[in-house]
Formats: sequence, C-alpha cells, structure tokens
Amino acid sequence: MTPLERLAATITARKGADPESSWTAKLLAKGPEKCAEKFGEEAIEAIIEAVKGDRARLTSEAADVLYHLLVMLAARDVALDDVLAELARREGTSGIAEKASRG
Repeated sequence: MTPLERLAATITARKGADPESSWTAKLLAKGPEKCAEKFGEEAIEAIIEAVKGDRARLTSEAADVLYHLLVMLAARDVALDDVLAELARREGTSGIAEKASRG
C-alpha cells in the first residue's frame, strides 16, 4: 500500500470519528462544500509556491493539496480507487484526444 492509499484509508476511517478528536473528522463534519473550499485554498497556496520556485515549500503545499483532495473526495464518497481507475482508463490516450472525447 502506498502512502497515498494509506492516507485515503485513514481519511475514510475518520469519517465517523468525533470532530473534536480529529482534524479530518472536523473538516468532514463541515460538509462537502467546506472541504472543497479548503482544497481550493490549498491549491492556490501550491500555485503561489510553484511561481516563487521554492521547491521545499512547493513540496509541502503539494502534500497539503493531496490530503485536502482526498478529504474532498471522501466528503462526496468518491474513493481513491475510483480516481486511480479513471487514470488507468486514460493511460496511453493523448491528452488532446481525451479532452476532445469529453466534448
């Protein structure tokens, strides 16, 4: 199991936890919209670090983005395995062709 898969499993396990005992449970208790908002904030922070060119800060922010993406997915009951399956389905397909297939 990869670190990302372990993180996704931990997030799933925290869905029913007491919000006072877990940051993840606290985020999930606020609902999918708040989870999406937090993901957006973290993505912007990663963009800022990418523009600045600070590798260490970008690495840290990218980890935050991945965590908050997984929380947002969990809030809408989308499993990491579903996302990975979609990536596998797209593998070997030109990005231009894949985007055109979505209309």
